[in-house]
Amino acid sequence: MSSESAGRSDGRDPAVVCAGLIVADTFVPPLQRLPGPGELVATDDFLLGAGGCAANTAATLARLNVPVALAAKVGADQLGDWLRADLAARGVGVAQVSASRRLPTSQTVILPVIGEDRRYIHTAGANAELTVADIGAAVPGARALAVGGFLALPGVRSQELAELFATVRDAGVRTILDVVVPSGGENLGRELRLVLPHVDCFLPNQDEAAALTGEDSLAKQAEVLLGWGCASLIITCGSTGALFADADGSFHVRPPVVEAVDTSGSGDAFTAGLIAGMLEGWGTEQQVRFATAVGASACRGLGCHTTIATRDEALAALRRTELVAAHTAGATATDA
Repeated sequence: MSSESAGRSDGRDPAVVCAGLIVADTFVPPLQRLPGPGELVATDDFLLGAGGCAANTAATLARLNVPVALAAKVGADQLGDWLRADLAARGVGVAQVSASRRLPTSQTVILPVIGEDRRYIHTAGANAELTVADIGAAVPGARALAVGGFLALPGVRSQELAELFATVRDAGVRTILDVVVPSGGENLGRELRLVLPHVDCFLPNQDEAAALTGEDSLAKQAEVLLGWGCASLIITCGSTGALFADADGSFHVRPPVVEAVDTSGSGDAFTAGLIAGMLEGWGTEQQVRFATAVGASACRGLGCHTTIATRDEALAALRRTELVAAHTAGATATDA
């Protein structure tokens, strides 16, 4: 594969640049229980897959036939080479996925236990070296910039990211921000407040929104985060769907019912569906319904990408999403 073709998706200039976390994920099939000390538990085959917020969103956008490129850091090792090859084969432009000379490729082992939340064993690796300059170099020509994993990327400085978002937004590029709140990172609101005034859509999950705002209520979380300056936000809530809010009001969408096997990557797939809807010029409710359908499709199998719906499949599933609550600005909102 030439460097020229590696920089594009299906030979097209990228409509979207995804930037941020990239990880080599090892998925263990769902276990009945964790083994005890010294105990061997046999399972089906493990799955090695490309992961991390930015890589997952990029791979899903490619699946939805949206030209996309990824800006990220891997190690100068076999896993880094494999990640680039795997993502390129999926249609993601990888010319801006560069190799660290010092740090290895990031890895995570995902341990799901039936009836319990997933457990993770993780090494950050080369993600620590990604900078705002790396992200900015990938943006020219794009219509949307999605940064995934902010607050878990030590080289991505808040003030620098705010300046980049402000610049590209002035040029007509849509800005989308996703976060990972590290354990013990509840006091990161100050960093976020620098960036949010330049964000078109902010996409935390419910736990992240709670950690950042100190609020348990979805409505209160949305109120605080909108007050920090983002134009709109979506708080994803797992199997109960997602809350959208902006200055005009809010609504909650529930996803179509699926038989969930593994929820890894579902939030990143949701982000990809939302961006695809933005680029289509759909209304906000249709964007969120489509995103909800795409996110749900990621849960049907092990790994982040194995069961992602096509665009047509997601449009069909969109009809099975449910609008469960809507509020105009000034009305009293309750959690749906």
